[in-house]
Amino acid sequence: MENNEKMTKENYAANRKRRISTTDMVQMAMFAAILSVSAFISIPLPFPGAPHITLQNFCILLIALLFPWDQALMIVITWLLLGIVGVPVFIGGKAGIGYLASNPWGGYTLAFLPAILMMAYLRGKEYGRVRYTIVSVLGAVLIDALGMVYLRFYPQSGYNWTMAVTAGFFAFLPLDMIKAAVAAQIVPAFRRIRAAEHGKKA
Repeated sequence: MENNEKMTKENYAANRKRRISTTDMVQMAMFAAILSVSAFISIPLPFPGAPHITLQNFCILLIALLFPWDQALMIVITWLLLGIVGVPVFIGGKAGIGYLASNPWGGYTLAFLPAILMMAYLRGKEYGRVRYTIVSVLGAVLIDALGMVYLRFYPQSGYNWTMAVTAGFFAFLPLDMIKAAVAAQIVPAFRRIRAAEHGKKA
């Protein structure tokens, strides 16, 4: 009985030391699903062919602030692969490699990856409300800026710099700043949930 209990404790300790535990994988899958669903919650913009304002970048910011960089990256890559193979997880229920390669607005989606890495590097390990808010805002600005540059230089997009900055940057910025600030404030609550599921103290 004692040996069995000892083995159970040793196994539990070993599982906790794993880089990505089963609990981590379940949580990552849940957030990949949430990221997919967020594409359908949208507000259209009054520009020809423009994407809708969605909760996707809000989810990206939260994922980047909540998960270790490698897990955050795996969530986003999993979501991207789902979309590329035909699952309708991109904005407006779209899917396929064409959404990224043949769409002047696809740069915003591609910008999620460098934003994840930048935010993971800048945020640090310990939560700080001001620091996380600044990092979240920088992440939102980076996504919008890279998407705008992609829009400007995409062949046959028809956007000059003035049009790209107006329709591809400033049109998104006010709401994205709000989303960035909110994402940073709710990180502690989600960390407590993650810690509870891991059997750790919050």
